[in-house]
Amino acid sequence: MRKTTFFLLSAALFFGGIILFSFKLFVLGLIPLSCLFLLYFLNKGYRSSVSLFIFFLLGLLIYQIGSAFMYKLSISQETKVLINRSFLLFILTSTIISLKISGQKIFLYSHLPNWNNQIIMPFHQIKVARFLLFGLIGSCMILLPALFKETSYIKSLFLFGILFALINATLEEVLWRGVMLSSLKRNVSTLYAVLITSVGFGLLHISIGIPVMLSILFSFGGLFYAIVVIKSKSIYPSIVFHMLINLGMVFNGWII
Repeated sequence: MRKTTFFLLSAALFFGGIILFSFKLFVLGLIPLSCLFLLYFLNKGYRSSVSLFIFFLLGLLIYQIGSAFMYKLSISQETKVLINRSFLLFILTSTIISLKISGQKIFLYSHLPNWNNQIIMPFHQIKVARFLLFGLIGSCMILLPALFKETSYIKSLFLFGILFALINATLEEVLWRGVMLSSLKRNVSTLYAVLITSVGFGLLHISIGIPVMLSILFSFGGLFYAIVVIKSKSIYPSIVFHMLINLGMVFNGWII
C-alpha cells in the first residue's frame, strides 16, 4: 500500500471512529477500530501512529460510557459538564499507554517560549513575543460581548467558567497539541500531523452535543492552536488562548 494511501485511509478510519463513538454508535464504531487493528498488523513502518489512533478511540469509548453513566446522576448541570471534561483524562491516558507500548518518549512542548526568537512566516519574520501578543488580542475578542452582560450574571458563572476553562483547555491542549501532535510529527509530515489533530479536535466536540458542521468549524481553532504551538515551540500559549476562548463561551451563555 502506498504511503499516501495508507495515511489517508488511517486518517479516515480515525475520524470515522471519533464520529461514530461520539454519537454513541458503539457497535458501528468497532468497524473503523477493527480496520485500524488490521492496518497495524499489515504495515510495520507506521505502527506507532496507527497504535495512537487505536488507543485514542479506546479511550474515547471509555469516555463515552463514563459520561453516559455520569449524566444519569442527580447532580447539577455545571457539575456534570466539569466531570465530563475531566473524563478527557481517559483518552489522554490511553494515548500515553500507546506511546509507552511503542517505546516512544512523551513530548508535550512543555518548555516556555523564547520570546526573542524569530518566527519565519511566508513573506516576513516576526518575534515570538509579537506573534503571541496578536494571538492573545484575537482570543480576547470573544470576551467583548460579556462586557454588556449584567454583573450578577457574570458573577454567577465566574467560578464555573474558571474551572471549565482550566480543565477543558489544559486537557484538550495536552491531548491534541501535546501528545497527539508531537507524536505524529515524529512519524509523519508536520502537515499531516497538524491536519489530523486539527480535524480530530473539531470532530471530538460532537461528543458533547455540538452539531456536526459547527464541530468541523472548530477544526480551524485546532489549526490555530497547532500553529501557535509549532511556531512558539511551547504548549503554554495555546492553553492560555484556549482558556480565554472557553471563558468567553461560558460568559456568553454558549456552554450551559
